[in-house]
Amino acid sequence: MNDFFEKFVRSILVKSAKDLFIKVLKKKIEKRTVKGTGVVQKAKSHPWRQCPIGEHWVMTHPMKVPVSDKNPGGITSREGHCALNPKRNRKIIADYIEPDEIDYIAEKYFGSLSGSPTNNSLGFENGNKYDHLIRGWTKYWNEVFNPEIPLDPNLVKALIGSESSFNSNPIPQNAGAAGKARGLIQLTDQAVKALSKPNNEIKDHYVKISKEDTADPNMSIAAGVRWLFHKKRLASGKLGREATWEEAIAEYKAYTKKMLVGKQMEEEGMINIYRLYKSLQK
Repeated sequence: MNDFFEKFVRSILVKSAKDLFIKVLKKKIEKRTVKGTGVVQKAKSHPWRQCPIGEHWVMTHPMKVPVSDKNPGGITSREGHCALNPKRNRKIIADYIEPDEIDYIAEKYFGSLSGSPTNNSLGFENGNKYDHLIRGWTKYWNEVFNPEIPLDPNLVKALIGSESSFNSNPIPQNAGAAGKARGLIQLTDQAVKALSKPNNEIKDHYVKISKEDTADPNMSIAAGVRWLFHKKRLASGKLGREATWEEAIAEYKAYTKKMLVGKQMEEEGMINIYRLYKSLQK
């Protein structure tokens, strides 16, 4: 009985110590000291972000103010600034990115990147036009989520070729209960809503875009790659193991049900992606 009591007390103490360690570790992660300055800054969800975790960037914009001698028209300009992210279940969301910062990141960082995807148009008129966006957003989300096996930019390029033939604004396609599929990577209305608004489908790393934004290649690829990471998580849950990126794409294209009943991924859409992906790996 005494042994049982001692083990019980020990387990409580171990748990308390572990909880305290995690709490302290989180506090350290949230702040960092800029080398050589002694200035403490909050950590960012990615080095390319302008604002710390829990905040997002708001571009300079006009703002109504009381009419005065200084502002006779009742309008002034609000400088760009960091603003608190929205809440989910009464807690501030850690990571939330909006179109202005999506454009800022692409313009500032993507031009200097190198590597995949392969410079191969795959027979499409605009086949290489969006390589810098594919390269940049795949790198960004790989570094945010840090998967054991990173997402290959060539696979993203093959997906886009299969979905839209690199047409940035194709005619929206009917996606059943998910609404319409739009843009380069054929994001559905349901996906756009889930990525933009805090709900029970995804927990964090929101991308706030509108249905109209999907016609913009930069917005479409930034949100589409994020959505593919979500689909990998869903596929892993359904399969009872870590899904491959090919299986994540099967979930993206709603083929997972057939996989679960033992059927091979022989859908025309998957065959086309495999063909394009193989061409990029040569």
